[in-house]
Amino acid sequence: MRIIPALLVSGLVLAPTFASGEPIKLKFAVFSPDTERLYNTVKRPFAAAVNAASGGSIEIELFPNGALGRAPAQQAQMVLDGVADIGFIVPPFTPGRFPDSELLELPGMFRDLAEGTRVYTHLIESGVLHDYGDFVPIAIWATPPFSLHGNFPISSVKDLKGKKVRGSGIIQIESVKALGAVPVGMPPTEVPEAISRRTIDASTSQPAVLFDFGLDRVVSHHYFIRLGAVPLAVVMNRQRFESLPRAAQDAIRSHSMEWINKLYIDSMLEYDRTLIDRLKSDPKRTVVFPDAADQEAARLGFEPVIKAWIAKRPQNADLYKAAVAEIEKIRGK
Repeated sequence: MRIIPALLVSGLVLAPTFASGEPIKLKFAVFSPDTERLYNTVKRPFAAAVNAASGGSIEIELFPNGALGRAPAQQAQMVLDGVADIGFIVPPFTPGRFPDSELLELPGMFRDLAEGTRVYTHLIESGVLHDYGDFVPIAIWATPPFSLHGNFPISSVKDLKGKKVRGSGIIQIESVKALGAVPVGMPPTEVPEAISRRTIDASTSQPAVLFDFGLDRVVSHHYFIRLGAVPLAVVMNRQRFESLPRAAQDAIRSHSMEWINKLYIDSMLEYDRTLIDRLKSDPKRTVVFPDAADQEAARLGFEPVIKAWIAKRPQNADLYKAAVAEIEKIRGK
């Protein structure tokens, strides 16, 4: 009667994996390439830090390049089905599954990826945003606000009237339409050829995507109007997480959210600025940031898009109000 509690307290009665000295393997699915900056400066360091902090209880194995499944739209389901334990997901790629996260896509909300990431994180941690009940959120990120990049001069909102502009997702397409352009939906992989053939005149993009998909080679005019951001996340299967030993859970939690989000902001915010400077320094390009009058014209155009989203579901009004309050708090600091 006295021996069993002593064994438990000393930590000698453990799961079989510890007894054998073998760590529990956790599969981390990444559909994007292992050459991308986000993979090498954030995802890999996260896995290494957790593995070290777990004291050998777990080993996160990264599977980039879509090794466990290439389709971006299937990543969340892969985590739920156990194909992967952890996954990098883009919520807008699975319409209807993450309805609260659509908030990030509303035009004109955020100044940069840091602001969007902090607001997104706060809304989840405060229980206002409810998209991740089946998951344990590890990282919650926002991309930089998307902007417009084309093969014709763009110096104001007026220059977009009647131009064919590729957009991604319902909210972004409606935002492009609100600026007077004719929205066209297509995958990012098809955009460079479509612009080269003059099938479309411009595309929405953020700087990293602009260079990653070769769009920079076919456009020379860059108009940094602030469209919506795109929410990103790294999530873990909740049941799988709860089945882990406490030491493993603690190692993951201590490197989730605040820790990994800071890594993301520090790495990607500077990278975003570097790419914009690269565009500005190229004499063959024109880079325009809207003046106050143009920003006001865009705001008025975006208002119906935001109001339509707020009216879409009863809870959207509270979500939007909470996001605006958090933005004001961040900017006040």
